[in-house]
Amino acid sequence: MKRFCIIPFVLAVLCMLFNACQRRAAAETAEIVQPKEVRVLLPEHPYGDLLMSLIPEFENETGIRIIREQMNENLLNQKLTSEFTDGTSEVDVFMIRPLQETLLFLKNGWLAPLDEYDFSDYPSNTIEIGIRDGRYYVVPLIVEWQVLYYRKDLFQAAGLSVPVNFEELENAARLLNRDGVAGFAARGAGSPAVTQLSSFIYNYGGRYIENGVAVFDNPAAVDAIRLYGRLLGVYGPQGAITMSWNHIIPIFQAGRIAMWADTSVFNGQLIDPANTQFPAENIGIAKLPRGPAADQPYIVSAWGMCIFPETQDRESAMKFLTWASSKEMAQKAMIANITMARTSVWNDPSITARVNPGIADTMIHASQYGYPYDRPFITSAVQAREIIGEVIVESVNTRGTSPRLQALATQKAAEVNELLKADDEYGITR
Repeated sequence: MKRFCIIPFVLAVLCMLFNACQRRAAAETAEIVQPKEVRVLLPEHPYGDLLMSLIPEFENETGIRIIREQMNENLLNQKLTSEFTDGTSEVDVFMIRPLQETLLFLKNGWLAPLDEYDFSDYPSNTIEIGIRDGRYYVVPLIVEWQVLYYRKDLFQAAGLSVPVNFEELENAARLLNRDGVAGFAARGAGSPAVTQLSSFIYNYGGRYIENGVAVFDNPAAVDAIRLYGRLLGVYGPQGAITMSWNHIIPIFQAGRIAMWADTSVFNGQLIDPANTQFPAENIGIAKLPRGPAADQPYIVSAWGMCIFPETQDRESAMKFLTWASSKEMAQKAMIANITMARTSVWNDPSITARVNPGIADTMIHASQYGYPYDRPFITSAVQAREIIGEVIVESVNTRGTSPRLQALATQKAAEVNELLKADDEYGITR
């Protein structure tokens, strides 16, 4: 009788063990097939849009699920900074504006070194901004550089060649400044003008910051500031002192500017027949004329891509970053008129055949000779631009003749040095 009572108990135990094994096997199977996930933050930018549209292809090819968010650039910066500061972020890969954010993010340990990434297909001046102590932290995606937009028809009518140096630039501005057309335009509104003044300073042999010290008050830089002020004050459009790029574009489109020095990204807007009142074939693009000391326009990494050091799946994050910054993606972006950093796409005739020859030629020059910063590269760059902007305004207001320009530049350089000291960056060589 007792034997028969034991049998049900044994059967029950065996059943429990069988069910437990089944549950364990199911859990292990679920763990194995659980898809990997990468959280990606992208800006509302043409390249961000391109990535968003092609991410499903990456997911299908790799089996990695991409949790993606897209927002305007300022909100993106705020979100990244807030999450990283709070220690709550689960982001893996993100795009940044290297000039604005690299220093702060590196200081706070928010960028992972990219030792396994191949940077051989990038101009050295596009990756310099993301190097610290010999390690790479930022993959450059999109580049911008300074160019000279000019009216071919006006130059031809005046019997002028495209200026190749600052002396010829000023002479052309003088001769073309007539009949309601401004001979020359550039940003004149303080802080926004700092980026476009930079190439003038470099071509005079000056810098904004050198070895962690503000030096835009040295004689070469002040001479450049005087020239910039004279060009705008004498030959610029009315109200030049208040203008940034968004004010200048419609004036150029209306046919009232002969030359405009600014960033390379505006070509598409200038040739848009819906807004420009003269044929696109009358718009030329040339490199900024050389100065007395150099032929060195700025070239900057406008957007780059990084990995957060605390990612839980670095392998998958690196796979996404490698795909998103690949040569194939760069080719697709170039066809969509997004100027990418990779050298190979600019050396590919099948790609450059679709690009304005002036854009291609000036990019090749800038990639070889350009300086990788268009502003003071310091943590407090926003405040520094405001300070330097006061010197530019003084020069434009006085047509470059201000007797106090040197003293003002020296005063403002001292103020920028205080910013450097407050950020523990004074005297630091990068």
